[in-house]
Amino acid sequence: MSRDTSSTVNQSAVDPTARLSRRSVTIIATLLAATFVVILNETIMNVALPRLMTDLGVSSSTVQWLATGFMLTMAVVIPTTGFILQRLTTRQAFMAATGFFTAGTAMAACAPGFPILLLARVVQACGTAIMLPLLMTTILTLVPVARRGMVMGNVTIAISVAPALGPTVSGFILQHFSWRFLFIFVLPVALTVMAVGARCLSNVGETERQRLDTGSVALTIPAFGALVYGLSQIGAQTPGSGPNVPAIAALAAGTAAMALFVARQLRLQRGGAPLLDLRAFRFRMFTVSTLLMVVAMMALFGGILLLPIYLQSVRHVDALATGLILLPGGLIMGLSGPLIGRLFDKIGPLPLTVSGSVLMVLCLWQYSQLDAHTAVWWITAVQTALNLGLALLFTPAFTTGLNPLPPALYSHGSAIMSTLQQVAGAAGTALLVSIYALVSARGDPVAGMRAAFLAATLMALGAVVLAALMRRTAPGNV
Repeated sequence: MSRDTSSTVNQSAVDPTARLSRRSVTIIATLLAATFVVILNETIMNVALPRLMTDLGVSSSTVQWLATGFMLTMAVVIPTTGFILQRLTTRQAFMAATGFFTAGTAMAACAPGFPILLLARVVQACGTAIMLPLLMTTILTLVPVARRGMVMGNVTIAISVAPALGPTVSGFILQHFSWRFLFIFVLPVALTVMAVGARCLSNVGETERQRLDTGSVALTIPAFGALVYGLSQIGAQTPGSGPNVPAIAALAAGTAAMALFVARQLRLQRGGAPLLDLRAFRFRMFTVSTLLMVVAMMALFGGILLLPIYLQSVRHVDALATGLILLPGGLIMGLSGPLIGRLFDKIGPLPLTVSGSVLMVLCLWQYSQLDAHTAVWWITAVQTALNLGLALLFTPAFTTGLNPLPPALYSHGSAIMSTLQQVAGAAGTALLVSIYALVSARGDPVAGMRAAFLAATLMALGAVVLAALMRRTAPGNV
């Protein structure tokens, strides 16, 4: 094991009762700004797909690959971040992440056609996949357990407000500019964050001269990529068109490859060099928190996709207005994060996660009662309450799950959580969209929407059970 001694922050020097040092705050703030930018980019494209179909002369099934390709790349790259973050210094990982993202953004801004634009999205996704695990691992290394709730609450600003702003920003840009400006406006921000990080970012923790297991890397493509692809395509299947053979084949291949991937990681653990260290699941609260995140993400991602469909296809609301309706909920979720983090540090996870999961169930149940005349102000109020419930879940779940892990598992635990969130989001979207399409095929899209949200409500009940199992955790040992 080697240590990068230049500008390295030592966690042991941090007094748990003291304020974070200026250097620690600078490091976290820099990574937080970068995470905000890459997550904003992740959602900014969805509203633009109809415009791109016209401008680039491609079909709806083709243009959808701009979202699907991004998601697949994330699903394949994130499992490797456990190795990447142990092998590279903080500065190296940050420069790699922002470098990929900035290069992809520049490519997209000047893309002459669809193939280059798709390649640019894949390059962007490579950077995005590294950034969130890097942020989480750095926080775990720098911040004492007693203060992690507060800091993780600030992280909620990036991972909640950015997706909420995405559709609104995108809708505004598309009303006044070409789709290229979705990337032209992001590019100088990405370059600024990259330059600030290059100047101000210090290295955190230690690096390890660990060998990359190429067999595990090869298995991530069918294991995570095929699984996410199959789930996303099953959700897009047209009712009455027969079984979706490619999607079913992808799911079968993905499941088999996942079994091989897990078996290989367990075998490599004995030699100390797995690509994704599954020993994190030995810690009960990590397992419970991860399952809670998976259930919540399944319900959330499906709901995020269904509500805009309802607003635009049933209520005939335009893209910008849809973004504005969703915006208050995202702002509440992000801005309440720091307060929830402080409450977590004082009272622990149980009261917060139970309250949040119950609120999520009630809001999804309200959405299952939607009709063609439901007041828009009521939809906005329910969406705001739903996002508050999710904020009460996510900050305690992240912190409680990662707290007990020893430093050797920080990067792997972050990678596992991030990977399973991607898979859960794809699974939730596939299930709920399939239910919506199947019921709507009878000629009643409102009935399809209500059935899908009822299924989301039933899924959310599982989150209530898991939330009740949450307990305050302390650092552990492998």
